[in-house]
Order: sequence, then structure tokens, then C-alpha cells
Amino acid sequence: MQLLKLSDTVNFMRLRIPAMVLSTVLILGSFVSLGVNSLNWGLDFTGGTLIEVGYEDAANLEGIRAQLNEANFEDAIVQNFGSSQDVLIRIAPRDGVKAVTIGEQVLAALRAAGTEVDMRRIEFVGPNVGEELTEQGGLAMLVALLCILVYVAMRFEWRFALGSVSALAHDVILTLGLFSVLQIEFDLTVLAAVLAVIGYSLNDTIVVCDRIRENFRKIRKGEPVEIINISLTQTLNRTIITSLTTVLVLVALFYKGGALIHGFATALLFGVVVGTYSSVYIASSVALALGISKEDLMPPQVEKEGADLDPMP
Repeated sequence: MQLLKLSDTVNFMRLRIPAMVLSTVLILGSFVSLGVNSLNWGLDFTGGTLIEVGYEDAANLEGIRAQLNEANFEDAIVQNFGSSQDVLIRIAPRDGVKAVTIGEQVLAALRAAGTEVDMRRIEFVGPNVGEELTEQGGLAMLVALLCILVYVAMRFEWRFALGSVSALAHDVILTLGLFSVLQIEFDLTVLAAVLAVIGYSLNDTIVVCDRIRENFRKIRKGEPVEIINISLTQTLNRTIITSLTTVLVLVALFYKGGALIHGFATALLFGVVVGTYSSVYIASSVALALGISKEDLMPPQVEKEGADLDPMP
């Protein structure tokens, strides 16, 4: 199946300089946001108590914060969850106080004004567990990138390996930057989505790199830029179809999956779009900037046994 019937080669590499400039600006902006705003770490990483309550009518968040302040919960973070009637309350860990006790105190404070409030759920994560999850999550991403670098260098060529890892790092940094700018809660489901983005982006990049290597060996005449453009044009339909089918599923998850997986769906939606862009412009542009050539991708010549002997008279 072909969505686009292209008779001519698309000159993708004509825009590689503007694309690299745009990516550099976005990466710097992400770093600035991460440094200033940081991430809105979820309960999985910070530790503490999470309480979900429900109201019959739309909840007044300012009024809820005032009630909790009077009950000595000044550090409580209050936000809507899914709908205007559902409220999520996060409270930092308190030494020697069980999550159930904190939940009862919060519920009593909210019901003090005679308002009908339903307890939906309560969760507790210790601070030590949160720190451990943060370290393990960061380590998982670093190990994944390192393993990918080694594999692609062995399977293809070190210039493609650096291009692939650059594309993956680009996707991860921009996804983290999005969550920092929008202050979307970053929990374990989002971390899983970021790791899935790495896998998706790598799959797309490997397909492109494989086609580039194949064309370098098949096309005898042609500059590296021309061969890369031919390869990207040949894989364009496959890239678009894969991205579209993935996006359709993720849009359904975002709108119908509930608030619990909004962060997961958002990270994957953004990651798929950015990953498609990076597999075309970042990986190929980095390999081209590093001087990839036909000689680097040609299979080694194997001498036949006895080729160095003099012919029979």
C-alpha cells in the first residue's frame, strides 16, 4: 500500500541545516525549562500520599486548598483529575503517620463544611522507594541508549550508530521538555512511554539506515546526499503508514483511556511525531556530517584461496 506515489526523489537533505537549527533551539529550550521548572514528578518518584475524592458538583479548587491549609496540610497539591467533579490531592510524606490516617484527616477537613465528598482511592509511596525508582528509571534510559549505540555500530557503521543515538537522545530530551513546559505529571507510566518512544524511534531509524546502506552498495554513481535522499524517499510511505496507524491508536487511548493514562498517551503521541521527524532529518544528517561514504558501507573483499598463486602453465 502506498499513500504517496512519488515519481521523483524528494530532496530531504536540502532542509537539513534548518532542521538541525530548529532541533538545536528546541533542545536548548527543553534544557532551560528542565533547569527552571524541572519535571512535575509524580507520587511514584517523590513519595507521599495520593488521595482521589469525588464531588457531586464541580469542585472549587481554591476552596479545597483553603480547607486543607486550615487542617495543617499547607503542602498539599490539589488538581482536577479527569473531570471537574474529581479531585486529586497529593501530600508529602509525614514521619510516623500512616496513609490511612492522612486520608481520614483530609476527608474530615473536606467534609467539615457539610459538603458531600466521596473517597475514590488512596495510595502511599515511601520516600526511599521514590528515590530508588528515580535512579533506576534514569539508569534504564542510559543503558538502553548505550546498548543501542553498541548494536548499531556493530550491525551497520559507527557513523550511523552516532546518528541513531543522537536521534534517540533528541526525542527523549524534547519529550521531557514538553512535560516540563506543560507541567504534566511525570510518573512510571510516562517513564514507560519514554522508553517505548526510544524503541519506536530506533525501529524507524534502523529501517532508514538499512535502506541507505543497501543503496550505497547498489547505486554505483551518486553523491552521499543523493543516495540518502533516494533512500528516504523509498521508505517515506512505510514511515507515514507506521506513524499514522500508531497515532490513531494513541488518540483513541488519549480520549477514551481515562485520566490515568493521559500522560502515557501524551508522551507516546509526541514521541511518535518527533521520532518520525528525527529518523528522517537527525540520524541521516548526523551521519552525513560525520562524512559517511560508499567506501564505509561496502562489504569487505574476501580473497579466494589460492588467488595469490601463479596460474598453471
